[in-house]
This record gives sequence, structure tokens and C-alpha cells, in this order.
Amino acid sequence: MPLLEIKSGTITSKGQISIPKHIRDVEGFKEGSKIAILAFDDRIELRPMKQVDERMHTAFASEKVLAKDWNSKEEDEAWKDL
Repeated sequence: MPLLEIKSGTITSKGQISIPKHIRDVEGFKEGSKIAILAFDDRIELRPMKQVDERMHTAFASEKVLAKDWNSKEEDEAWKDL
């Protein structure tokens, strides 16, 4: 995909950034859309979630989400000696 434009922005104290409207108008960046944030050694990419390969979806599973299944007495017992 070719580079369309380069813009600058400011990161707030909460780590938030604003994406200029004409860039948000690119397919997949509508209000309420889910995005994937990919961190590399030299850059960060924002992609519409629909562009992310299904095999990568497990990488988005947070500890909080996984804790539903893993925070149990049975799991604690199974792993206590490791």
C-alpha cells in the first residue's frame, strides 16, 4: 500500500492521539471502528481490524479476557508446583 500522507500529532498525558478527519475518512477508520495497533522496533502502525489476519487475533486477547477462564481454583491447583 503506498504512502498517502504524513501528518504530525501530539500524544496526551493519557497516551491519546487525534487522527485528522481526512485521514480517518480512509476506509475502516470510522467512529466506533476497532483498530489494531501493531508495534515494531522502529514504528507503530494503526490498521482497521478487518485488515488483520485471523491468525493474529489471539494476540489481541488481553490478560483480563483470558483471566475469565484461567483464574480458577482448578487452574491454580494445576499450576502451583511449576
